[in-house]
Amino acid sequence: MPAPKIQIITLGCSKNLVDSQAVERQLRAAGYSAVGEDYRGRTAATVINTCGFIGDAKEESIEAVLAACSRRDAGHTGRVYVMGCLSQRYRDDLPGEIPEVDRWFGKFDWSGIAEALAADGIAGASRPLPQRPSARSHHAYIKIAEGCNRFCAFCAIPLITGRYHSRPVDEIVAEVEALVRRGTCEFNIIAQDLSAYGTDLYGQSALARLLERLAAVEGVERIRLHYAYPADFPYDILPVMAAHPNICRYLDIALQHIDDGVLEGMRRHITAAETRALLDRIRREVPGIHIRTTLMTGFPGESDEAFECLLDFVREQRFERMGAFAYCEEDDTWAARNLADTIPDEVKQQRLDRLMALQQVIALEINEAKVGSTLPVIIDREDEEYYVGRTEYDSPEVDPEVLVAKTAPLKVGHIYDVTITGALPFELLGTPAI
Repeated sequence: MPAPKIQIITLGCSKNLVDSQAVERQLRAAGYSAVGEDYRGRTAATVINTCGFIGDAKEESIEAVLAACSRRDAGHTGRVYVMGCLSQRYRDDLPGEIPEVDRWFGKFDWSGIAEALAADGIAGASRPLPQRPSARSHHAYIKIAEGCNRFCAFCAIPLITGRYHSRPVDEIVAEVEALVRRGTCEFNIIAQDLSAYGTDLYGQSALARLLERLAAVEGVERIRLHYAYPADFPYDILPVMAAHPNICRYLDIALQHIDDGVLEGMRRHITAAETRALLDRIRREVPGIHIRTTLMTGFPGESDEAFECLLDFVREQRFERMGAFAYCEEDDTWAARNLADTIPDEVKQQRLDRLMALQQVIALEINEAKVGSTLPVIIDREDEEYYVGRTEYDSPEVDPEVLVAKTAPLKVGHIYDVTITGALPFELLGTPAI
């Protein structure tokens, strides 16, 4: 009997992607063939891994669920299962609001999906399918912890994921070693809060120790860090980053704002002066580091003066990578319970537009400064006109890419020296230096 095809659609951040990949491995072990969201043939079932972080993400998830139900009604898929953050948070409400869904799973009980398929009459093949590497198996996301203990005023993540719990160092190292044997060379280390890694297991931050272990694994060519928290930052990782060439000079650290009043309202447990001191020390101890941050506009109490302060901060710091979003009140958060959301949506959006317009200018200037330099670039894919790759300063999906001229044959998953010949705000152009 051929293996039934199960489509997996992943929404939200890279942490959800890690969960979807685990679901795929489980399904293949149970005799099912997992296909991606681009698959257009008929499937036996569709699994949607939802995001519930902000209003736009929730809306996108609901639209994806309804679209899958429509495909089922048209005969293009057999069952619709929903998992992830949105269904975890609204588990009691969603079945009544969207009764078309066949089964609901949360963020932590998706291991029952294969059993549910069999119970619904969709039997897997008699033998497990061999596990396959992903389409871009040269890079992987490694989730080292789950949950968050910070309880920022605006954020629903702790309500969804629960309290912080770290994975043991040895377990993470073993996972990376196994992936290296399959050909993976670039590892993006992720957690809701990297800064707290290990505090629950070892009584203190263990991120520096983990990085030392990972950097020593033969075959690990790049390690990149995502989602550090500014308060209680583990400064001992900085000399480790500076000492190991395979740890990228890159750090993703969400700062949200710089105005002291707004930071206090957000319950970020850090001041503007402490934030600047943190950034100064990071840049001093890891020369050439590229910092990615996320900022927010329109949080309750953000005055015109506070927003201008935020603009000045971005001009001053010249972040190499920056994203931003407008505040959206989230159910049951501290801000929703205690602060009036009085700033009009159009004002939030205007501020967001001004912030991102400023960042576009800065990003272009930073990219233009790279023209003429030669940088190591990992090749992700081959398009019709270019090879497409990334420098150590660029994380998959969210950061700029390098469009490399086809003047020499290059292999996907390999790192080559590329001379940068041109710059756009969010892309570089280059030629192989071979």
